Amino acid sequence: MSLPPADHHSLHILLVKTSSLGDILHNLPVVTDLKRHFPNAQIDWMVEEGFAALPKLHPAVHDVIPVALRRWRGRLLSPATWTQIKNFRTLLAAQYYDFAIDTQGLLKSAMLMRGAHGLRCGFDKHSAREPLASFFYQKTYTVPTDQHAVERNRMLVAKALDYTQDGPADYGIRPPSRERFEWLAQGAYAVLLHSTSRNDKLWDEANWISLGGYLKEQNIQCILPWGSKAERLRSLRIAESIPGAIAPPHLGLNDAAALLGGAHAVVGVDTGLAHLAAALNRPTIGIYTATDPALTGLHGGTNIVNLGGINQAPDLATVITALQQILKHRL
Repeated sequence: MSLPPADHHSLHILLVKTSSLGDILHNLPVVTDLKRHFPNAQIDWMVEEGFAALPKLHPAVHDVIPVALRRWRGRLLSPATWTQIKNFRTLLAAQYYDFAIDTQGLLKSAMLMRGAHGLRCGFDKHSAREPLASFFYQKTYTVPTDQHAVERNRMLVAKALDYTQDGPADYGIRPPSRERFEWLAQGAYAVLLHSTSRNDKLWDEANWISLGGYLKEQNIQCILPWGSKAERLRSLRIAESIPGAIAPPHLGLNDAAALLGGAHAVVGVDTGLAHLAAALNRPTIGIYTATDPALTGLHGGTNIVNLGGINQAPDLATVITALQQILKHRL
């Protein structure tokens, strides 16, 4: 299809990418692309309530429509849950979109988008992560599955809105402004993201301790954020073995973004916060031990390095060498 010139038509677009943290971040360059090609577009985003802070970091996102699918699943017998579901459907039905585009490609995201008024677009059955999702779209598009997730998202939306995908990915976000954390000393610091959703994605604690020792020699303090109770205990163990290191209080997404945005460097395993650091254009090393960084690794910019791969954990020396390279103008 051919769209009217952007200057003469203000499109209303809904993006559907509900979770998880890394997947949502991989969708941010789509917003930048849309705003560049259609400056007058109004862009809304449907997202899980726990991640609503992420789309809000992009200045071109107009409205965030929160959905509580994760919470609702555990409370299906509660009348309050069904009231909330009804309210969500009413809110979605009240909006009229030119395009509603599901870049997640899952059955759940396709079903959530089904109540949207507008042309529902998504991956075809050969391209979607869950092929059944494609049957709920009105228009489907073929997108190669061997590309990085960021570029797959960008290509899908470019095809749906009939523009040429060009230029490198631009996440378009800046860290939230806030005063320096009271627990954070003045001076340079590095954020060590040791926690992830699967044990096979972890890097040995001994490596983190040795890396922290190297950073301490460079007068860079180490900060080790955490999410769960088990991650907090790991942060404390590692921090106790690195002089001056801190396991901070629990951080929400906005505070985590502020912390990452001020970091001298970030080193992380395959976790959403490492992608957030890369999106914020911080010097970031990604450590991969069980997944392929070519498909879902850190992406975009010159301040990032992906190391390792499936059953190929990088050793300490490799990580330090990569860190020295991206920080050679700063150390």
